[in-house]
Amino acid sequence: MLLSKYLNKYYAKYWYCYVIGVLALVFVDWIQLFVPEFLGDLVRIFQNVPESGFTAQMESDIIKIVLYTVLIGLGLMAGRMLWRFTLFRASHNIENELRHDMFVKAEKLSVEYFHNNKVGNIMSWFTNDIEQIQEFLGFGVVVLVDGVALSLMCFTKIFLLSWQFLVLLSIPMILIVVWGVFVEKIMADKWTSRQEAFDKLYDFTQESFTGIRVIKAFVKQRQEIKAFSKVAHENMDVNVKFALVSVGFDIIVEVVIGILLAVILGLGGYLAVTGETLSIIGMSFKLDGAELVEVIGYFDNLIWPLMAMGQIVSMYSRSRTSMNRIENYMDSFEDIKNCDDAVVFSKEDIKGGIRFVDFSFKYPSKNDDYLKNISLSIKPGECVGIVGRIGNGKTTLVNSLLRMYNVKENSIFIDDIDIMKADTKSLREAVAYVPQDNFLFSDSVKRNIAFSNVDADEKLIKAAADFACVGNDIENFKDKYETVTGERGVTLSGGQKQRISIARAFIKDSPIMILDDSVSAVDVKTEDIILKNIRELRKGKTTLVVASRVSTVCHLDRIIVLNEGCVEAFDTPERLLEISPTYSKMVYLQELEKEVEGR
Repeated sequence: MLLSKYLNKYYAKYWYCYVIGVLALVFVDWIQLFVPEFLGDLVRIFQNVPESGFTAQMESDIIKIVLYTVLIGLGLMAGRMLWRFTLFRASHNIENELRHDMFVKAEKLSVEYFHNNKVGNIMSWFTNDIEQIQEFLGFGVVVLVDGVALSLMCFTKIFLLSWQFLVLLSIPMILIVVWGVFVEKIMADKWTSRQEAFDKLYDFTQESFTGIRVIKAFVKQRQEIKAFSKVAHENMDVNVKFALVSVGFDIIVEVVIGILLAVILGLGGYLAVTGETLSIIGMSFKLDGAELVEVIGYFDNLIWPLMAMGQIVSMYSRSRTSMNRIENYMDSFEDIKNCDDAVVFSKEDIKGGIRFVDFSFKYPSKNDDYLKNISLSIKPGECVGIVGRIGNGKTTLVNSLLRMYNVKENSIFIDDIDIMKADTKSLREAVAYVPQDNFLFSDSVKRNIAFSNVDADEKLIKAAADFACVGNDIENFKDKYETVTGERGVTLSGGQKQRISIARAFIKDSPIMILDDSVSAVDVKTEDIILKNIRELRKGKTTLVVASRVSTVCHLDRIIVLNEGCVEAFDTPERLLEISPTYSKMVYLQELEKEVEGR
C-alpha cells in the first residue's frame, strides 16, 4: 500500500472496504483456478472413452463439470462486483476527502505562500497528482493483490503437478521482479520530471486564458502560440521519455511471457505426445496430456499477474511521486495561527478603535522594513482617509489589520486587544474589506453581493447595492440581480466591479470597513454619493478609505499621510494643508488638473 501520514487515517476509516474487497479478490482468484482442473478432468475423460462410447458415469461427470463451471462463472461475477464496489468506492472517497483536506490547508496558508507558488502548480496537485493516488488506491490495490494472490495460487497448483516446471518458470520471473525494482527508481525520477513539466504547462495555460484580453488587444496571439508550443513540446518530450521506460518494461515482461509459453507448449507438448521422461539440469520432466492442459491453464491465469508487474511498478512510481508532492504541500508551515488563549471578537461588542504602536513591517521575502515606526490612534466610529504616493505602504497598512501576515506583538490593537492574541476568524469577521483588485466570483450579481451573508434577503441585497450606487446599473441588466458576472467580473465595467465589491462589504455590516482605493474607477459625482452614504449609513462605525485622489478623502474626519513607509502626518484635512508637504502637493496637483481639464 501507499503509506503516508495523510492517508493512514483514511485506511483506518475505510478498512472494512479494503478487507471485504481483498477477500472478494482472493475468492475470485481461488475459484477461477478450478477451471484448468476441470479442463484436465475433461481431457482424462476423453482419453479414456471406450470404443463403445461414453459410459453413464462419464456423461454424469461431464454434466457435473459443466454445472460446476456455471457456478464458478456466477461466483466470479458476484466476487468481481463486490470488489469493484468496495475498493473503488473507498479509493474515490479517499480522493474526495483528501482533496477536501488540501483545500482546508489552502485556506490556512498565508498570502506569502501563494506569492511563492504559482496557481498552475497548486491546481496540478489538486487534480493530476491526487488522481494518481486515487488510481493506485483503487485499481493499484486490485493489481497488487491479484499479482500476489493469483501468482502464489498458480505456483502452488503448478508445483503439485510438476515442481520441475515450477523451478524452470521461476527463474525468469525472479529476474522480472529484480528488474522491476530497478526500473521503479528510474520511473519515479521520470515521473517527477513529467509532473514538473505538466505544472509549467498548466501554469502557462492558466495565465494565458486569464490574460486573453491583453493578448488580443496587443495582437500577440502568434507569439503566445509559439510560446505555448515550446512549453507543450517540452511536456511532450518528458512524457515520451517516461513512456519509453514504462513501455520498455512492459515489452520485456511480454517477451518473457512469450518465451515461457513457448517452453511450456514445446517441452510439455513433446512430453505429452511421446510419454517420455526428459532430464534437464538434473531435473526429470514428465507430463501427460491432461496435466499439460492444466499447466497451460494455470500459466494462462499467471499471465495477468506477470503483466500486472509492469503496471504496478508504473502506478506505484507515479503515486509515490504524487504523494511526495502533496505531502510537501500539506507540510507547509502555517504561519498564521491562533495562540492558545486567543481572544474571540464579537461583532456586536466591537467599538472599532484602532491603535498602532511603533509598528514596523517587512515582507518575509524582503530585508528592509516597508512600514516604519508607525504610531497612531483611530477613534471608534471615525472615517479616516489614507493617502500617499504609490508604493508608500497604504495597502500594506490596512492589510495588517486583517493579519494576512504576522506582525510584532503589541504593535496593533483593536479595542485595546492585540491582534496577535485575537482569534483570526473573528478578527476578519469584524472587518469588511474591499480589496484593491475588486475580485468577483463567476456567479450571479446577487450571490456576489451576499457573499458574506448567504441568508440575506432580496431587500437587504438591494439596499447594499443602493448604498454602493450600483442598484440602477443592476436593474438595467437583462437578468438584473441574476446576471452572471463571468470570471473575475469580466462582463462588468471597472466601476461596476468596484461598486459591487463595496456592496458586498457593506452587507457584512462589520464594525470596521476598509476601502482600498475602491472608488478610483467611478466618476466624482458617484464617488461623493458613496462617501456620503458611508458617513450617514455607517455613522458610529469605523471606516478606513485608502485613496489616490485627495478629493476622495477631503471630507473625512481625519487623514493619514504616508511618505516613504512612515506617517508624515495624521490630522484633519484643513490642518494637513499646514503641516504636511505631501498632502499640500497632492491638493495642489489636483487643483492644477482641474484647471487643465477646464481649458
